[in-house]
Amino acid sequence: MSRTTRTRRRLGLTATALLTAFALVPAPAHAEAVTDYEITVDPAGTGAEIDDTMYGVFFEDINRAADGGLYAELVQNRSFEYSTADHSSYTPLTSWTVGGTAQVRNDDGRLNERNRNYLSLDAGSSVTNAGYNTGIRLEKGKRYDFSVWARAAAGTTLTVSLKDAAGELASARQVAAKGGWKKYTATFTASRTSSRGRLTVAAGEAAALDMVSLFPRDTYKNQPNGLRKDLAEKIEALDPAFVRFPGGCLVNTGSMQDYSEASGWQRKRSYQWKDTIGPVEERATNANFWGYNQSYGLGYYEYFRFSEDIGAMPLPVVPALVTGCGQNRATDDEALLKRHIQDTLDLIEFANGPVTSAWGKKRAEMGHPKPFRLTHLAVGNEENLPNEFFARFQKFRAAIEAKYPDITVISNSGPDDTGATFDTAWKLNREANVDMVDEHYYNSPQWFLQNNDRYDSYDRNGPKVFLGEYASQGNAWENALAEAAYMTGLERNADIVKLASYAPLLANEDYVQWRPDMIWFNNHASWGSANYEVQKLFMTNVGDRVVPSSATGTPTVNAPITGAVGLSTWATSAAYDDVKVTAADGTTLLSDDFSGDASKWTHHGTGSWSIQDGAYVQTDAAAENTLVTAGDPAWQDYDLQVKATKKSGKEGFLVAFGVKDTGNYYWWNLGGWNNTSSAVEQAVDGGKSTLISKAGSIETGRTYDIDVKVRGRQVSLYLDGELWGSFTDDKPAEPFRQVVTEDERTGDLIVKVVNAQSSAARTAIDLGGAKAASRARVTTLAAAPEDVNTETDTPVTPVTSTFSGVADRFTYTFPANSVTFLRIQQR
Repeated sequence: MSRTTRTRRRLGLTATALLTAFALVPAPAHAEAVTDYEITVDPAGTGAEIDDTMYGVFFEDINRAADGGLYAELVQNRSFEYSTADHSSYTPLTSWTVGGTAQVRNDDGRLNERNRNYLSLDAGSSVTNAGYNTGIRLEKGKRYDFSVWARAAAGTTLTVSLKDAAGELASARQVAAKGGWKKYTATFTASRTSSRGRLTVAAGEAAALDMVSLFPRDTYKNQPNGLRKDLAEKIEALDPAFVRFPGGCLVNTGSMQDYSEASGWQRKRSYQWKDTIGPVEERATNANFWGYNQSYGLGYYEYFRFSEDIGAMPLPVVPALVTGCGQNRATDDEALLKRHIQDTLDLIEFANGPVTSAWGKKRAEMGHPKPFRLTHLAVGNEENLPNEFFARFQKFRAAIEAKYPDITVISNSGPDDTGATFDTAWKLNREANVDMVDEHYYNSPQWFLQNNDRYDSYDRNGPKVFLGEYASQGNAWENALAEAAYMTGLERNADIVKLASYAPLLANEDYVQWRPDMIWFNNHASWGSANYEVQKLFMTNVGDRVVPSSATGTPTVNAPITGAVGLSTWATSAAYDDVKVTAADGTTLLSDDFSGDASKWTHHGTGSWSIQDGAYVQTDAAAENTLVTAGDPAWQDYDLQVKATKKSGKEGFLVAFGVKDTGNYYWWNLGGWNNTSSAVEQAVDGGKSTLISKAGSIETGRTYDIDVKVRGRQVSLYLDGELWGSFTDDKPAEPFRQVVTEDERTGDLIVKVVNAQSSAARTAIDLGGAKAASRARVTTLAAAPEDVNTETDTPVTPVTSTFSGVADRFTYTFPANSVTFLRIQQR
């Protein structure tokens, strides 16, 4: 996922915004809050076939999703490899406390050359590990497997204990260590339950330690080097058709070099699969893009094995040698490119090759002689340099197709749902007859409600779509409702959209870099978000074909855009002057040349604003979202003119219009995304969507003339007197969406209805002559828009029931703010 394109999209949508968006829904004519709709089904019609791969999951190591998360290891920094390269606060002893004398060494006495550090522990000294979150989680009666690699020239007894502040959590174990590096093991049975455990290793004589490990015996499917059971089971319960991994920004950021002496043991590398297989003590370590260390204990072999265990197709993503996520560099080293292409061919052999092949043998040695049956592979992730990316993608594709013609090679369209990068990437993909294109976008709930028809107009003969990352900006029920409404459009266009996965998948509540997320956890519990419940309902009730259907909807949006005006910056210092707002009839609504004070302006955000040399200047080049506003929220049909000059910083400037309040506005973001592109973004209660986007940058020290013309719902934008772009914001945020599919195995018609409004939807359903049983199995998700699932409270929970009134034409009232699936058996 791309950080720079999304840093401004992290706030969830509140109920107020949805009620605003739905203001044009017809008001009920009677006391009950009921809106009338009709659904007409055409069972004899031909709808799209739905592939078995329709819905899956995307696992990226973000929010401590791997170490401290899905990977069941309980010891943090087990091999003393943490570094300032991972996080500025890290040291090799992060998460460790030393009793006595100990030193982390990086010398020829190490365990192996890829595990660079080890701990030298003096006689009578100890080290204690704090684990993750509040500590090491132990459950009474459960068994835990300890291991350590140790070297002790004279021999020593290692005393291993598990305690919390209240005392012992298991009987201590004695481990006799003598001689060169060797792995030692012990098993504990917890005598008490605690989430605040500490693991201590004490040495009677001097010793060297590495790979200090503690695993619960009860891992997912009881596998060694295994997965945390509750998290794996929640993912399995989704019944995903595929698992996309490992990224995300992990794939297309950092150095593309290997981890070796020749490359200087580079720590900030792209995720490269060969680093992550083989014995765990020989796997490389790396700096995770999201600001912590990744041990690679959870590596490609474990990803493949987990995918197989849950019946999902593995879908790996490999580097394309063009960085993204704000880095935006193309590697021109031809030898390095060839090496990565060969690594990709080797990956396919590792997954699918016979045991007689070099990499198939390696897979077998790790415990899996049978092939993993890899069929899809993606090259690259959200590259913002489409031409450079595609030139390299073509070389990957040619090499893969020459040796493995049955593998589907997936390209991508950059980091957003629209704009110059998106358009260029799609043009290149279409012209080259690429099989499948990976699209990513994170938008407001309103955007998802407005764009249900996104794929209706896609070329039916062009590349297919893999929607590899999408989510609205929050984990409240209103966010999940909007996503559910959008998913009905994905299914309706199942001939275009072949795969789709919500992202991100996991988040440790104490280590969050990104939100929203599907499954949340800490060191002792996990819970599915409202979004998880929607994904699970759709994934477990997909169907095999779309049954054509239609429904009545809400009126189109025709009220004019209204609002005040604003100025802002993002990681930039800028000066503004000669602000003028003129009504369509020529009346001056606002005029400010800043020759006096700034009393017409209200400061809402961060930053430091002041009058300097007859201009209004924001001087803090590090501050983000420094919004100041002026005018009347009722203004409509006006021209906004302003002169803007960038003084310093990373980006350009932001000119706002249609400002209702600090969370609801439009702004023209000039020189955004690290000064690589400009766009108009619409904010609805803080959640932003891009309406129009173009590549381009803003020069420091140059004064730009900006003119925004608002007429009704149409906006035209002029930069230095030239038309930069225009848009009409007239798509309704339709709250009532539906799709009907058929399950060929059971014969069920599955009527899926989303009612994302505060009134019930009394709906006449016409089955078009389908011979159906009178009873339907019903699954309903319904809650207040602002409800959020937590560890202790899950208001968004599926409720099952039976409806006995099914007929060729019948009425069903869908609750307010609900997702409802009716499974109707055909006779």
